[in-house]
Amino acid sequence: MSFPKGFLWGGATAANQIEGGYLEGRKGDSISDHISGGSRSIKRRFTRVIEADTFYPSHEAVDFYHHYKEDIRLFAEMGFKAFRMSITWSRIFPKGIEDEPNEAGLKFYDDIFDECLKHGIEPIVTLMHFDMPYFLLDHYQGFCSREVVRHFVRYAETIFKRYKNKVKYWITFNEINFACLPSGNLEVLGIYDDRTTDYTDPYDDLNKRYQALHHVLIASAEAVNAAHKINPDNKVGCMIAHVTLYPRTCSPKDMIKVQDLDHLFNDFCGDVQVFGTYPAYMKNYYKAHNIEINIEENDMDILKEGCVDYYTFSYYMSNCVSAEGDYETSAGNLLGGVKNPYLKNSEWGWQVDPIGLRYTLNKLNDRYGIPLMIVENGLGAVDELTADRKIHDEYRISYLKDHIKQMSKAVDDGVNLIGYTMWSPIDLISSSTGEMKKRYGLIYINKNDDGMGDYSRIKKDSFYWYKKCIESNGEIL
Repeated sequence: MSFPKGFLWGGATAANQIEGGYLEGRKGDSISDHISGGSRSIKRRFTRVIEADTFYPSHEAVDFYHHYKEDIRLFAEMGFKAFRMSITWSRIFPKGIEDEPNEAGLKFYDDIFDECLKHGIEPIVTLMHFDMPYFLLDHYQGFCSREVVRHFVRYAETIFKRYKNKVKYWITFNEINFACLPSGNLEVLGIYDDRTTDYTDPYDDLNKRYQALHHVLIASAEAVNAAHKINPDNKVGCMIAHVTLYPRTCSPKDMIKVQDLDHLFNDFCGDVQVFGTYPAYMKNYYKAHNIEINIEENDMDILKEGCVDYYTFSYYMSNCVSAEGDYETSAGNLLGGVKNPYLKNSEWGWQVDPIGLRYTLNKLNDRYGIPLMIVENGLGAVDELTADRKIHDEYRISYLKDHIKQMSKAVDDGVNLIGYTMWSPIDLISSSTGEMKKRYGLIYINKNDDGMGDYSRIKKDSFYWYKKCIESNGEIL
């Protein structure tokens, strides 16, 4: 099993799930700051006003804001070559509309990048990871307004210029294909009153939803162009939530339904961002569903000129699809489906499918022909802290090991895989439930769902396992 020399081993996080530091450094409100929660048993709520008696997990998260030096040292101890993270837009432009950026926010990320580079860790930076200044949602309905494209591009240009000599790998939008889901799926982000996060309108109006997505695709392409102009060495990627789909039976109707869902959810956004044009199948979808969006005169040129340099994706599980029949369903990352009788489920009902990762890598490599990077892959589980402050998470080691084995097979197949940042190097608040109980990390954070804890960092067994994996470039698993 051989990974290429210089393979980017590391871990991935999101600012709204780890940073905390709510309103510190003159930060403005983000959307995530308005989402309550903390337990699977209690529905999360979106509140227009921050309520004094309500618990908002993102306000403190796991306090990376004050612990980043300690955390990055731990990443370096594991041997990380890369750290995927995101920037909080409202730290840079508190409302999103200011003419000048917030220097305190810029300085915070300067310090983080300096700490990474000191330890030989390459930052991979996502510009927008399911969050934006709350003001832009409240006043413009987010990307439903073309005006927000202008604000995003100004933010992106500011970031590219500031960190020109510190960051080379960028990602524009996290799991951009989230916008292809109907509003009923918004519950995966804990929103139960039909409000939205960042890409879509508060109501599930197909025209507004796909208009907003068009604006996001334009914003991404303009950001790619800006990054290349500011520093020709910049590499900018897309990021897709890939949910691998299989037909539940060998019925041709199941196969056609797989193809339709693949096109709509897994393929569409990547096709636009890699090839720079709207695919024929999506034009037909718009026609069949009476979707009419406003495409401005130069938009197609912008998309064609703003193609990404590499393709990144998340992979947690797979699902089956059935056109007919009453089958047991399964849960998943953004998109659920029909239960696969050949797979086991995680504690949260996600189907564990390592071989599906090899299949997916080959599919993407054949489809796009550009470098690939897996930027999210991990297991959410309840970890037990023993009396002697140990965490024996063999289940997580097994999950990661099995997926890395299949990655190696894909590399042997000829896949151009350049990096793997597992989710997540440290425990963080879950984006789907807002709780700490669902832990992904290789490093345990002593914090509970109620916000109590001393935030101490404790190495799990998986920490030491991943360290050996990286040291051997994936040969010792």
